Amino acid sequence: MSKLALVTGATSGIGRAYAERLAGTGHDLIVVGRRKDRLEAFAADHPEVGVRILVADLSTDDGVDAVAAVCAAEPLSMLVNNAGVAHYMPLAELPADKARELVHVKVVAPTLLARAAVAGMRDRGAGALVNVAGMIAFSGPAPSAVMPRRAVYAGTLAHLVAMTQALAAELEGTGVAVQVVCPGVVATEFHERQGLDLSAVPRMSADDVVTAGLRGLELGEVVTAPGVEDAALLDAVFRADLAAFGGQSPRLATRYQGG
Repeated sequence: MSKLALVTGATSGIGRAYAERLAGTGHDLIVVGRRKDRLEAFAADHPEVGVRILVADLSTDDGVDAVAAVCAAEPLSMLVNNAGVAHYMPLAELPADKARELVHVKVVAPTLLARAAVAGMRDRGAGALVNVAGMIAFSGPAPSAVMPRRAVYAGTLAHLVAMTQALAAELEGTGVAVQVVCPGVVATEFHERQGLDLSAVPRMSADDVVTAGLRGLELGEVVTAPGVEDAALLDAVFRADLAAFGGQSPRLATRYQGG
C-alpha cells in the first residue's frame, strides 16, 4: 500500500522540508498552501512521487473545511499540521483580524484537520499525526522583560502541546502515533514575514527540525524538542503539570481561607 502524507504550509520553511523529506522516502503527497505557483513548482520538482496540490487559506472556514474534507476522504498515512503565522504583538495592540487569523491557523485548523484524519487512521490501525508548534509554548511563565510580546501566539502553541498529549493518550494502542514538534528559532521566511530581522541570531535549519521530528516518531516521543539536549527537562515539566493536576481538592486551599 502506498504511503500518502498531507502537509500544510508546504510552500516554504519547515513544511517544505517535511514535504521534501517525505517525497524522498517514497510518500505520495498532498501539499497545501496559499501560493499556487510554489505548490506547482514543488510538484514539478518531484515527478518521482505523486503530488497533488491543494490551494487553501487555513485562516478561513472555507479553507479549513476544504482541507478537512480531503483528510477525511483520503487514506493518509501521515498528516503534518505545519501552517502558521506569527503576529508577535501585545494583545491590546493586536488587530482583531490578525488575532482571528492566528487562532484559526494554529488552533482551529490543526484541530479540525486532526479530527478529520484521525478516525480513518485509527480504523486502519496505522498513521502518524504531527503538529508543528514551538518552544514558545513553554514561555508562558516568562517575566515581562522577555520580548517580543506574543500572548496569543504563545497560547496557540500551548494548545497544540496539550491537545497532542491528550490525543496521544486517547489513541494509545490503536497504531496511530501522535507528536508535537517544538523547535526554537528556525532559519525560514517565517520571521521575515513579520518584519523581524533575526539574521544575527543563531538558528536551526528546517532540515534539522524535520530530522528530529521523524526520529522522534521512531523513538515514540509525543513531544519532540529538536534543540533541547537534556530531555529530562521536558519530563520535569510534564511531571510538574501532572503533580499540580493531581494535587487539587474539592476543599478550598488554605491560602484562600480567612481573607
